[in-house]
Amino acid sequence: MNQHKKTFYANQAESIIKKLNARKMEGYYCPDVESAKQKLLELIGDGKKSVSYGGSMTIDDNGFKDEITKAGHELIIREQASTPEERKEMNARIINSDVFLMSTNAITLDGELVNIDGRGNRVSFLIYGPEEVIVIAGMNKVVTDREEGIKRTQNFASPPNTVRLNCDTPCARTGRCGNCINDSICCEIVITRCSRIPGRIKVILVGEELGY
Repeated sequence: MNQHKKTFYANQAESIIKKLNARKMEGYYCPDVESAKQKLLELIGDGKKSVSYGGSMTIDDNGFKDEITKAGHELIIREQASTPEERKEMNARIINSDVFLMSTNAITLDGELVNIDGRGNRVSFLIYGPEEVIVIAGMNKVVTDREEGIKRTQNFASPPNTVRLNCDTPCARTGRCGNCINDSICCEIVITRCSRIPGRIKVILVGEELGY
């Protein structure tokens, strides 16, 4: 990435962070993944914490979970639940966790988070439950407004996810949203316009292109 784009990302992030703060969410900017890992551990803080996470290629592909375990925190591994009973117990652990880690499908220039989910478990924990939510998002997730955020998710984030999850949907076959119902992973649309609890949601913007 050239210096001009790095400067653009930093300037854009600074503006978004001001909007996040006005919406009672904390915002931070890190120029790269390595500095984002350090910021994540700083925000989790001292002492052993229970840390859960939602489905995210940003989280899975960039070593954030490894950093959490190396720091001595308890990582709640949601993939270990395979039966309905185990998933029910796992969800109870996640909703009572100290920190919930996730990315976002889009973030607007005005500081709103846009997320679309299938079962709704990820967005439900964003809304309620864990003591803190830490969102890690590459600057490729920035959009002008919530409408563009929905379009971005449906046409650029959901199609590769349906391929990854082996879903039989129009977007998995054509690469663009078909407004489907069957096997859809776009069931719940959540716009987070502010945090009722000041500072509960923390957003780390990363000056790289991460995730879908």
